[in-house]
Amino acid sequence: MSGTPHGCRSHGSCSTGGCNRLNTLDWLSFVPAYDTTYNRYVEVSFKNGSHKEFYKNTNHLLFDKHDMLVVESTTSGYDIGEVSLIGESALLQMKKKRVSIDSPDLKTIVRLANDIDLRKLDEVRKKEKEIMVRARAISRSMNLEMKIGDVEFQGDGRKATFYYTADGRVDFRELIKSFAGEFKVKIEMRQIGARQEAGRVGGIGSCGRELCCSTWLTDFKSVSTTAARYQNLAINQAKLSGQCGRLKCCLNYELDTYMEALKDFPEHADRLQLKKGTAYLQKTDIFKKIMWYTFAESSVFHPLAPKRVIEILELNKNNVFPDDIGAMIPDVKLKEKEPVIEYTDVVGHTVLENKGNSKNKNRNKKRRNKSRNKPGGNKPQA
Repeated sequence: MSGTPHGCRSHGSCSTGGCNRLNTLDWLSFVPAYDTTYNRYVEVSFKNGSHKEFYKNTNHLLFDKHDMLVVESTTSGYDIGEVSLIGESALLQMKKKRVSIDSPDLKTIVRLANDIDLRKLDEVRKKEKEIMVRARAISRSMNLEMKIGDVEFQGDGRKATFYYTADGRVDFRELIKSFAGEFKVKIEMRQIGARQEAGRVGGIGSCGRELCCSTWLTDFKSVSTTAARYQNLAINQAKLSGQCGRLKCCLNYELDTYMEALKDFPEHADRLQLKKGTAYLQKTDIFKKIMWYTFAESSVFHPLAPKRVIEILELNKNNVFPDDIGAMIPDVKLKEKEPVIEYTDVVGHTVLENKGNSKNKNRNKKRRNKSRNKPGGNKPQA
């Protein structure tokens, strides 16, 4: 074993999307090429899938997925990318992205990339990190409020695109002149958001999987703390924020399910007025449809169905206070707050002991007694 990971060996088509960012499952890949228009329109990915473009195969070239192509650039020269979708899958993706096959902006494929093209592409890719570090130093020396997150060279090495994030507008005219004189290439500045930057850089989220923005997520919707409140999550900015510094996009994934379940719960149900006192809402189990209430003088939790809470609220509106909080939900055990005992140890430290742990203490005491009764147990060694 050499110790080098070999990956899933699916050449970029793995289900996790780890081999290539923003992969699209080609579920029509096994459809045979029944006519000459099968490779007429192609989706090509650049720099490990950081962005993708559509091209026309006007020269009727024969190629397959994962082949490297030389394509026309949007400005001048040529670029080199990898075939990610062909045939009907590419046409469906163009329809999804609202790209017309008659669009004049649709560039063409020049030819298949050869060894010289791939060697040149590898050379310019190796320079990107060093140039990004140098570009950050230049922008910092000009006191510009911006951060350069990534640099991408064109396949022929004539143009470099600098992706940056900034809170406002940045006047980088002098910066472009400095970059052009320093790096001797054509410069293009492109502003992106914090989420797009995290998607280009990549990483592992708190869930243990790759970031959604770097694998499959392309539509970044706004996320607010209201989504966390509806899901009964603690408003902890450190835990709710992703690697981009914004709220996690996954907070919106289950929000619709919670909103649908919350329709059965009453609003403004924090307090229930009864003859023996006021019951306060302690917690809500949304999917089990249970609302837990306690009285100020008692530590017993009372589980109520939302229907019963609505009945009590209607009675309170008419200044009617029920005698009892109502029937308990079956198969739900009452929970009582475990009393806390405070005492001082021999050193003088204050210790808080939960009385509910007495079962564990008794269990540990039995284990110690068994070990003492064993032959040779707890005897001093000679």
